[in-house]
Amino acid sequence: MGKKPSSNSTSLSIFNPKYYFKKPQQLVLVIFGFVSLVLLVSDRQNLTRDHHEEVLRLNEELAQLKLHLEDLSVKVKWSAGLDSSNTSKDDDDDPVSVERREKVKEAMLHAWTSYEKYAWGHDELQPQTKDGVNSFGGLGATLVDSLDTLFIMGLHEQFERAKEWVANSLDFNKDYEASVFETTIRVVGGLLSAYDLSGDKVFLEKAKNIADRLLPAWNSPSGIPYNRINLAHGSAHNPGWTGGNSILADSGTEQLEFIALSQRTKDPKYQAKVEKVVKELQKTFPADGLLPIYINPHSGTAAYSTITFGAMGDSFYEYLLKVWIQGNKTEAVKHYREMWETSMKGLQSLVRKTTPSSFTYICEKNGNFLSDKMDELACFAPGMLALGSKGYGPGEAEKVLSLAEELAWTCYNFYQLTPTKLAGENYFFHPGQDMNVGTSWNILRPETVESLFYLWRITGNKTYQEWGWNIFQAFEKNSRLETGYVGLKDVNSGIKDNMMQSFFLAETLKYLYLLFSPTSVISLDEWVFNTEAHPLRIVTRSDLYQESFQVDRQQKLPIHFRGRKEGRLGYN
Repeated sequence: MGKKPSSNSTSLSIFNPKYYFKKPQQLVLVIFGFVSLVLLVSDRQNLTRDHHEEVLRLNEELAQLKLHLEDLSVKVKWSAGLDSSNTSKDDDDDPVSVERREKVKEAMLHAWTSYEKYAWGHDELQPQTKDGVNSFGGLGATLVDSLDTLFIMGLHEQFERAKEWVANSLDFNKDYEASVFETTIRVVGGLLSAYDLSGDKVFLEKAKNIADRLLPAWNSPSGIPYNRINLAHGSAHNPGWTGGNSILADSGTEQLEFIALSQRTKDPKYQAKVEKVVKELQKTFPADGLLPIYINPHSGTAAYSTITFGAMGDSFYEYLLKVWIQGNKTEAVKHYREMWETSMKGLQSLVRKTTPSSFTYICEKNGNFLSDKMDELACFAPGMLALGSKGYGPGEAEKVLSLAEELAWTCYNFYQLTPTKLAGENYFFHPGQDMNVGTSWNILRPETVESLFYLWRITGNKTYQEWGWNIFQAFEKNSRLETGYVGLKDVNSGIKDNMMQSFFLAETLKYLYLLFSPTSVISLDEWVFNTEAHPLRIVTRSDLYQESFQVDRQQKLPIHFRGRKEGRLGYN
């Protein structure tokens, strides 16, 4: 009599592959069950991912609807002839500017939402590949660079999410060789501006943290800073390609940020480091005020190299003027203005005009030889000249302002003379042929719209608003994608790159927004912009370490601000 199989032996047999070859029906059921389980898990993962993307899309649409509601509200008030708030009337605001300002605000929202969706916490967004890249060591450059733009435009929900990331996730303890210049203007400047605007001390604490990590860069024999530093270890050096020299712009473009930090923290060490640089350069300051782009950090003297208002020279001259403004033009900062005026005499010696169209441009200089080349980066100069013109006497002020306007016309034509209406990186000038594009990429740079903003603020001439609007429309036509904004590899062909530079949100869109805002929004009497367009409050030098110094949380901006008025080298 055969032995009945036990239930235990039956259960074990189902794990034996031979069992299924004898019973193919069970094999089919097992395969079917396995495939169903895989599909179920995969479908749940897809649903989760799709749900996350749908939430982001709906948030963007909700924000867009809010913008449209605000726009309708303002138009109704305009049509009724009513003031939009109980504040003083803004005579320089009009329905066209309101509409254009909203378009720029929508562009910022699109850029920000794309960054938030595809590159959150990374330094910059690559829109074509829909991912983030850490161009600056993973310091959240776009996020920090955008804080004040979000605040000024009244995008408060986005600002609060960014603030939360700064408070909980921004970490500077990185084994990374950082650019002292880029980290200062983007991160220190961005955090200080966010503090000045919001009054939230988390930004000041973070600014102090990163500045402390940068300070060892100034420990050179002369006090001229080394331009690169390891954020974790504090070891500083200069890049090999400079021959051991420090770069003029990289060494002379930290004064605004570090002086502001000393003012806000009442700790003089930051200001002492950066002002020593200017004092060192002042010892051998040339009669024409023009310094070469290389400075020896051991001797503190200039090394033989190019003189330029473009790459590697530009913002040194800008900060001579702006530290004077930051110090409220008092006796304590008078020497900055004097150095700047000397440099402007030197600038005028580099000015030439093209034929046949008489475009005014600024040459570069090598020894005694002038090069008929001008970077788009040098297009900050018209704005700088316009801003500084107010410190001259009547005759000289008109002369300097006239030069600013002539240079701005040239910079605007950098854009208008290309098929895409976007400017190349630099231009060359030839007798009888006016100018042609040299390096033909465009990486969303802000310098020309920056100058248009200053010229409009100072002259009131609406022509500069029209030029800015034309440039904005060219960006919208050529650089906007569903996933953000990109530069162009070639302004002639329109071929796109894969990078949304952080300064597009920090500078280009901010200056365009302010170009169509009332002059009371970030008034030039109360604020000074760093070279990354981060506004810092003007504080009189004599108030530097008084206990009474506080950030004014009640911003002197229109009440309807909440709804309505709210670098640089190389190709990536």
